[in-house]
Amino acid sequence: MSKVIDFQTDPSSYRHWRVEYDGEIASLYMDVDEKGGLFDGYELKLNSYDLGVDIELADIVQRMRFEHPEVKVVVLRSGKDRVFCAGANIRMLGGASHAHKVNFCKFTNETRNAFEAAEEESGQKYIAAVRGACAGGGYELALACNWIMLTNDSSSSVALPEVPLLAVLPGTGGLTRVTDKRKVRRDLADVFCTVEEGVKGQRAVDWRLVDEIVPNARFDEVVAERAREFAARSKKPSGLKGIALKPLSRSFGEDGSVTYSTVEVAIDRDAGRATITIKGPDEDAPADTAALHAQGSDAWALRCARELDDAILHLRLNERRIGLLTFHTQGDGARVAAHEAFLLDNRNFWLANEILLLWKRVLKRVDLTSRSMVALVEHGSCFAGMLAELIWAADRSYMMLDEFEGDNRPLAAIRLTAGNFGAYPMSNDLTRLQTRFLGEPEAVEAAQAHIGEPLEAEEAEKLGLVTYAFDDIDWEDEVRIFMEERASFSPDALTGMEANLRFAGPETMETRIFGRLTAWQNWIFQRPNAVGETGALKRYGSGIRGEYDMERV
Repeated sequence: MSKVIDFQTDPSSYRHWRVEYDGEIASLYMDVDEKGGLFDGYELKLNSYDLGVDIELADIVQRMRFEHPEVKVVVLRSGKDRVFCAGANIRMLGGASHAHKVNFCKFTNETRNAFEAAEEESGQKYIAAVRGACAGGGYELALACNWIMLTNDSSSSVALPEVPLLAVLPGTGGLTRVTDKRKVRRDLADVFCTVEEGVKGQRAVDWRLVDEIVPNARFDEVVAERAREFAARSKKPSGLKGIALKPLSRSFGEDGSVTYSTVEVAIDRDAGRATITIKGPDEDAPADTAALHAQGSDAWALRCARELDDAILHLRLNERRIGLLTFHTQGDGARVAAHEAFLLDNRNFWLANEILLLWKRVLKRVDLTSRSMVALVEHGSCFAGMLAELIWAADRSYMMLDEFEGDNRPLAAIRLTAGNFGAYPMSNDLTRLQTRFLGEPEAVEAAQAHIGEPLEAEEAEKLGLVTYAFDDIDWEDEVRIFMEERASFSPDALTGMEANLRFAGPETMETRIFGRLTAWQNWIFQRPNAVGETGALKRYGSGIRGEYDMERV
């Protein structure tokens, strides 16, 4: 699978989904085009999906929040008869590279998290209206909704059959949401996850697998009734007017580079390194919320977040041999801080709030990317507010100390803002500074006392905001040695090490989902019991069950 995967799409290009808007209620239909697979060699039968289907879903969820803020309830349902969703396409998984399988699982979970959080963050409640078979990733789609309705008939059921059928886990998000979100009793969950045919009817309600069952004859009527009921209960303001998410400005170079309006990605494949440079705003912050709304998706903060998100996804899926990401910024840190301050001061305006929430999601995407990362705080950089978060998202950071010969740019400085102390929590529900200083919370308070100050290298290092500060004599050698050393290590060992070190502190449902994906599913996807020539994933659909090495490790 060497095809370049594009994460940009729009409603005119959808092949697998359709959306009907009716005031405060949106109906989202999954109607997968069997012939519309992202790659050759399989058909997407029974509403099964691949990454292409999920790319469209991610776009819909994003547009729902920005283009249709008037929506309070989203009803997710199937556009096909007798099947809700059969889950991830098995032939796609069987033929995909290991890296594609794992990245696919990660992206689907990030997408599920986005619409799962839509209710809490944006007042958009998702209802799963399940009619027909709902298995594997199909049930994971339903699990990410905050209310599940199941038709009470002989053919409608929910199931997580991956363990008995495929010898793999249910995307890790499925198991975690069953236990952590729906709080299904452990022994009943054990039965559920080992029964191929799944669970239906009243038992599904009794076991907490769904919220209600509805007679088939009244299903559409009750779903509509429930949607209106939830919309009426919503505390979200009515009559909000959305903005259009314009296509990103983006061009690709022959050398693999990608250029956006605020982000540049330079690729050095020989060194296994990508340099991501983010340009701060040229213009001042909007004068008021009307000006922000008029700018729409051209507003710097929104444009930059969307472009960085696309760049990270591109590197994850299309540049898998790039092992090190280096973050650079260029511009006026005070101006970046002013743009962020405007958003924070106007969080009661829906668009300002949505932009901040998008930055929260994008920065989480950075945290969860299996690459070594370093932030280089150079002269002329603008690591402030949301951009400063990249310093603490990185595994290490290096900062220029004092003047450099022949360099007339402003001295390197970091600007802390109010946003760094709560606006962008990690998956562990702590800020990156709280996670960084888990053993010395007083260091967070010490840093907070410097909000708004341009902190140069000596002070930044003293406050623990960077790993090292080097002067003109040592900078080039120290950075080069780090990069060469990183390139010499095993990427497998680095992925494991980094994933362990990045998420100190409390566990959450989200950290468990991605931790289990990094460790358990990553391992299982390489085991012969699943992907060997006689493994269950390879043999699925042949009528022959997989052969297993029964040794436990």
